[in-house]
Amino acid sequence: MKFFTEEHLELADAIIARYPKPRSAMIPLLHLAQEQAGWITDDAMAEIAELVGTSSAEVLGTCSFYEMFKRSPVGKYVINICTTMSCALLGAGELMEHAERRLGVRAGGTTEDGMFTIEGAECQAACTEAPCLQVNYRHRYRVTSDQFDSMIEELASTNHDVPDHGVLSRIRQHIPEDRFVGAVPPEDVVSSPAWMHDEKVD
Repeated sequence: MKFFTEEHLELADAIIARYPKPRSAMIPLLHLAQEQAGWITDDAMAEIAELVGTSSAEVLGTCSFYEMFKRSPVGKYVINICTTMSCALLGAGELMEHAERRLGVRAGGTTEDGMFTIEGAECQAACTEAPCLQVNYRHRYRVTSDQFDSMIEELASTNHDVPDHGVLSRIRQHIPEDRFVGAVPPEDVVSSPAWMHDEKVD
């Protein structure tokens, strides 16, 4: 059974064409699959495997390694609250408890209406802005309980700019054919890249 829609299959082919080896496109294709369904289904992994010439097991191995790929349905908005040291010291635990009370689910759960999933997350590289969280991988900094409540109200309305879970970017990269890098498989490389030179530097 085919997973990708006609439109996404066309995008998948364009993504694969950018790489010297089709398997190198696996992660972008997983993102594309998650954009389509909101999570990574077995059918998606089977089709990706077919497209890049590998096994479903290898696609699953890649998919399961990265936290951002979800293997079961999640909410329209996935809220990842950072729980590592800087955030923990500045109230992430209390923020998580507040989030659980506000949404009526425990960490790892999804609200009954399918709107929100809350999760604990490892460092989000914003330690000076603790406690921080991400909504569909868009940062929010120095979040208080009141700000969390306002954020939930904002997300429940239409007055925000956060796309549904799975949408990595709203702007598709387009590279004209005459600007392609000209990547070739490593085994076919016979000389140094054009931007390198053979002159010795004293």
